[in-house]
Amino acid sequence: MFVLELFYTAPLEAVDAVLPSHVAWLDELYERGVFLASGRKEPRDGGVIIAVAEDRARIEAITAGDPFVRAGVCAYRVTEFVATKTAPALAPYRETLA
Repeated sequence: MFVLELFYTAPLEAVDAVLPSHVAWLDELYERGVFLASGRKEPRDGGVIIAVAEDRARIEAITAGDPFVRAGVCAYRVTEFVATKTAPALAPYRETLA
């Protein structure tokens, strides 16, 4: 499982100009089962996404396709973790330590 932290690198006006494309990108990845949760940070200087994928390389390819990244208005920090405990609704995503 991955925590994707977005950091805005441009003024909010530039971020907002790309927001509709970013939301469409989010929607597609939710439909594909890659994203589990997402939202803005407070204060509004970026966002957070919880994601699942087969490996870090796949996540890095996904984040590179974010319209925010392509427009140069955000950067990502990707943190991989092993979700050994979850809420019942996330039980299908539980992992075991190797």
